[in-house]
Amino acid sequence: MNRQKAFVTFSLLLFILLLFLLSIPQSALANDVAQLPTVAIPTVTSTPSGPMAIVVPGSETQINLRSGPGMFYDKVGVLLVGQKVPAKGKSPGGAWILVEYPGVQGGQAWVFANYVRIDPPRELPVVEIPPTPTPQVTNTIDPTLAAKFIVTVAPTRLPTYTPPPPLNVPTFQSQGSIAPAGIPMGLIILGCAALGVFFGLISFVRSR
Repeated sequence: MNRQKAFVTFSLLLFILLLFLLSIPQSALANDVAQLPTVAIPTVTSTPSGPMAIVVPGSETQINLRSGPGMFYDKVGVLLVGQKVPAKGKSPGGAWILVEYPGVQGGQAWVFANYVRIDPPRELPVVEIPPTPTPQVTNTIDPTLAAKFIVTVAPTRLPTYTPPPPLNVPTFQSQGSIAPAGIPMGLIILGCAALGVFFGLISFVRSR
């Protein structure tokens, strides 16, 4: 009987001790754990491997990313000055760089090579160019509308040029200085004057 009573008492005490341990906060138990050193522990951060394309400062604060190596490809995003992205390759001529750009189809985009520099400098592999995008709408011209703005000038016939007749310049001969017989006119006048004086003297003498 005493043994049974002692066993019940021991079990009751063990149960109370267990409840007490479970009621103790975890923060109190953590104090018993050995303290970690207070010195700064360097953290290891993973960086993308391979060359990086860094946007260089220029006239623009941001540059466009396109779906292919050309201005006629669709714009899919932008990069800011100083931003760096992994470089994957280049176009056959080297004018465009293929970079990693999550969020677009395929996770890659193209950037103009003059806007970025490769760090560390290395030769990038040549990447196959994607197909050229086809325009969804083909621009057509309405011939009826275009005909309204076309002005047709009727040809005009110029008059036929007729040269004028040759100019006939008359020539005048000097008349009056030479008598018809070839005697100078002055000599004839002097002769007439002399005859007039002669006949005048005769008339004067006869009248006396």
